[in-house]
Amino acid sequence: MLATVYKRPYKVRIEEKPMPRIEHPNDAIVKVTRAAICGSDVHIFHGLLPDTRVGCTFGHEFTGIIEEVGATVTNVKVGDRVLVPFNISCGSCFFCKQGLFGNCHNTNAGSTMGTGIYGYSHTCGGYDGGQAEYVRVPFADVGPMIIPEGMDEENALLLTDITPTGYQAAEMGEIKNGDTVVVFGAGPVGLIAARCAWLFGAHRVIVVDHIDYRLEAAKKFAFAETVNFTQVNDIIQHLKQMTDWLGADVCIDAVGCEAKGNKFDFITGKLMLQAGSATAFEWAVNSVRKNGHVSIVGVYGPPGNLTPLGSIINKGITIRANQANVKRYLPRLCEHVLAGTLNPKELITHRLPLEEVAEGYHMFANKLDNCIKTILIPPRASSQLTTGSVGTFLH
Repeated sequence: MLATVYKRPYKVRIEEKPMPRIEHPNDAIVKVTRAAICGSDVHIFHGLLPDTRVGCTFGHEFTGIIEEVGATVTNVKVGDRVLVPFNISCGSCFFCKQGLFGNCHNTNAGSTMGTGIYGYSHTCGGYDGGQAEYVRVPFADVGPMIIPEGMDEENALLLTDITPTGYQAAEMGEIKNGDTVVVFGAGPVGLIAARCAWLFGAHRVIVVDHIDYRLEAAKKFAFAETVNFTQVNDIIQHLKQMTDWLGADVCIDAVGCEAKGNKFDFITGKLMLQAGSATAFEWAVNSVRKNGHVSIVGVYGPPGNLTPLGSIINKGITIRANQANVKRYLPRLCEHVLAGTLNPKELITHRLPLEEVAEGYHMFANKLDNCIKTILIPPRASSQLTTGSVGTFLH
């Protein structure tokens, strides 16, 4: 089968790999029909996640058709169209029983910090991902969800990660009616978080970024006010001025470890003197009001960042962070999508054949051609390819 293969930082290629096989009675093999490149994939593409091994296949956002099931699988059958949450969950551990599927204790035995994630290095379990023609899905009675009748497959694809992550970012902020919410980062997750902030009762939503076309997307998709941090003298002072000098009620870090805006953080992060650039987190802490809430969904690597602990303590800030508990949010998010309240596929700007994955990463990582979200379509699903390789944004 064809699959994305990691060669070294900044280099992936499409190659032939052996077909995945059933390794456990509760496995399934999924024929991939859609996959996506995520902002989190860019961090691993850039070599920022430890133990990313040559030859691994990326991709934690994918949908497909059940091709084969193990002997004990009962919840899905051959031929079912499914979406697969990016995090792998056992469904029976201490955390899964509480709905904390993003913290499963059994799918990444080498770590007590993170759960198993498709295509996200051996730090996250060493599972091959879905930027391929086929993928092995462990715990197939727990993870895969049959795509509801009437749901567009591209909307289903974006329910595997970015939509639940953005929704959870807003939920963790504990937004109340009348709150002002600032979202740092106008990538797909930040845009979803900004849109979902309104669902929780926000009165104002402000999105901060430095790329104009992404800020324009924030206005159109999330109905947000926007600030380009390169065009103000001091982003923290500017945001406080916008909020009567109190600060925002809620700040969301949807950027993570490659944040721009602070040369010291950016350089020390790239040199791995700290675990990435935590600039967006620092801005969130310093822009939120006293006793406010900071929600973190931007990806950071292993522990070891310079953080403003003094500000956190003296301002009495509540901080919440987690990998998205995708499975917990799917029923509610399916309702929102089917009702038309959310239409995440509006964020898709580019549709590429899987064979063009290297170009997809180059374009997405460098924010070329007004790229917001790129999806990949394997050859065996190419008959479903939208006319033209490039989609229309917000059509």
